Amino acid sequence: MAKKSISQRALDAIENVGNKLPQPVTLFAILMGITLILSLIFGGYTVDHPGKEAGLIGPDGNPVDSISVINLLSRDGFQLLMTKMVTTFAMFPPLGLVLVVMLGIGLAEYSGLISTALRAFISRVPRSVITFSIVIAGMVSSVAADAGYVVLIPMGGAIFYGMGRHPLAGIGAAFAGVSGGFGANFLPTGLDPMIAAFTEPAAQIIDASYTVNPLSNYYLMAASVPLVGLAGTWVTEKILVPRLGEYDKSQATDVEEAKDITNQEKKALKWTGIFLVVLLGVILMTIIPANGLLRGDIDPLTGSRSFKPFYDSLVPIMFIVFLGVGLVYGFVAKTIKGDKDIAAMMAKSMSTMGMYIVIAFVAAQFVAYFNWSNLGSVLAVKGSAGLKAIGLTNGPLLVAFILVSSLVNLIMGSASAKWALLAPIFVPMLMNMGISPETTQAAYRIGDSYSNILTPLLPYFPLVIVFAQKYVKNVGIGTIISMMLPFAIAFALVRIPMLLIWIWLGWPLGIEGPIYYLP
Repeated sequence: MAKKSISQRALDAIENVGNKLPQPVTLFAILMGITLILSLIFGGYTVDHPGKEAGLIGPDGNPVDSISVINLLSRDGFQLLMTKMVTTFAMFPPLGLVLVVMLGIGLAEYSGLISTALRAFISRVPRSVITFSIVIAGMVSSVAADAGYVVLIPMGGAIFYGMGRHPLAGIGAAFAGVSGGFGANFLPTGLDPMIAAFTEPAAQIIDASYTVNPLSNYYLMAASVPLVGLAGTWVTEKILVPRLGEYDKSQATDVEEAKDITNQEKKALKWTGIFLVVLLGVILMTIIPANGLLRGDIDPLTGSRSFKPFYDSLVPIMFIVFLGVGLVYGFVAKTIKGDKDIAAMMAKSMSTMGMYIVIAFVAAQFVAYFNWSNLGSVLAVKGSAGLKAIGLTNGPLLVAFILVSSLVNLIMGSASAKWALLAPIFVPMLMNMGISPETTQAAYRIGDSYSNILTPLLPYFPLVIVFAQKYVKNVGIGTIISMMLPFAIAFALVRIPMLLIWIWLGWPLGIEGPIYYLP
């Protein structure tokens, strides 16, 4: 038996440690218990509020002075936990946002639209840019992440196989785009409102009136797409393909050639495209005119009507768009024959959200406990004071936070679960350092992306191995990690400096996406 390499032994150790960690549901339940115990131990501990010197006014209309830890195991605290349990879950911001968007995305996915659109995108580009197109398509597929994993990754291998190139290189490029470039997208996705919904209550620990626009990172994330695409292409062509060498097709087992798009599917895509253009035109007519249906009251500072109703309607708009294009495609492609099919597809999309709903319940309770106890506020004040004392601020601080996020990502797969855990600590802490919640959120999204492709704990990692074993029987964890490590390094070297340069230039991160926070 060949001796395992250092990298393989390290990965085995990470896998063993990761497998010993509790599931996210159990982890949040444990954190709830820890929060209760800490609130009991530190109940009454008081620090000066960071907005005291600035004369910040609290929600009660009185000047803020100090922050005290609340004992949640006291009589009043325990009654709060019990009487608010149901409403805490029902009013948990990410829950409704995610479920509404997924209703539309689910219909688009199960009608076959997303799969066909991805195949059409890949099949119509020149051979010279096929690798770049696969990486880009992977990032764009995050509008429905599951579709990218289960459709695009095997498609990448099939395309390279059909071109006579090593199929593992195609799988690597697709996996890098889908997972390593996660979050970078030209299009708004369900991740945007989901992440923002955790950021906003975390920011309100410091500023009760603070709101976070779901598209507050859009400009940065959209601009990241071509750079990540070029980095992924370079790694594939200059590192991965030469390392893999020539491919022997006799190694392939149970390989299906990429299917051509049928005439019916082409017709369905055509009518879907026409419908999408018309629908977007209708949406623009509710936004562009000053008296549009989604324009607000006149802003006294600008003299024009605000866009707030439009921003507040982004989730319903995404639902309507995905629902509409899914219906048009399904009826023309004959994958939808009646209202029973529509209901079944939407129900199927909801059935895949079962674990998310369970996680959302315990995450909602933990976030509420953490906020009610004021532990997050006190920790943020003390933590920011400590960071200031060692001189770690601005750029170095953000880089350190990105690295922390990427390390946490190696042992905890869910983006929303991680952010629910990290946001109440780091968003207030960095706000006290003058860094906006939107900037902290952007830094988290970068750290949460490029390390995805390095962890065996990613739910889809075993699936990638299965796809690869169709072409090379002895593919294992070490093979995939050795393939994907150059992508992770390249993406980090592209996205981290890009964020720092963006901040240095003072460009907004997105719609209502300030870089700095002023109390």
